[in-house]
Amino acid sequence: MALVERVPETGPWAQLYGYSRAVAVGPLVLTSACTADVEARPHLKGDPAGQAREAFRTALDAMVHAGAGVSDVVRSRLYVTDPAHADPVGRVHGEFFGVVLPTATVVIVNGLFHPGQLVAIELEAFRAWRDID
Repeated sequence: MALVERVPETGPWAQLYGYSRAVAVGPLVLTSACTADVEARPHLKGDPAGQAREAFRTALDAMVHAGAGVSDVVRSRLYVTDPAHADPVGRVHGEFFGVVLPTATVVIVNGLFHPGQLVAIELEAFRAWRDID
């Protein structure tokens, strides 16, 4: 068993910039910032809640690939480009984590990589040592 496992990112930027979608280090699983693909899903432009749902799904898929689940998430970071987006994004956070109750931080940022992106999500999880192969 490797102490460090990497979940590859398939997008073009991962190769150019050298990063993984998620990395598991022992019992910890950390995701890169996840966003909605507004190019492929133009209906999400201007929809912070819709973008948050897609970003959470992307991050949680990476978590599952690394051996962690929703109930293992202990910290979330929500980056939004407008203070008005904090409430709809926070409510989506509650849809995913209302029972789990991880720590959460909302950060207002000037912008994200793609101009149509309104939300980026980072997750951290702690999986039990016994669950690590």
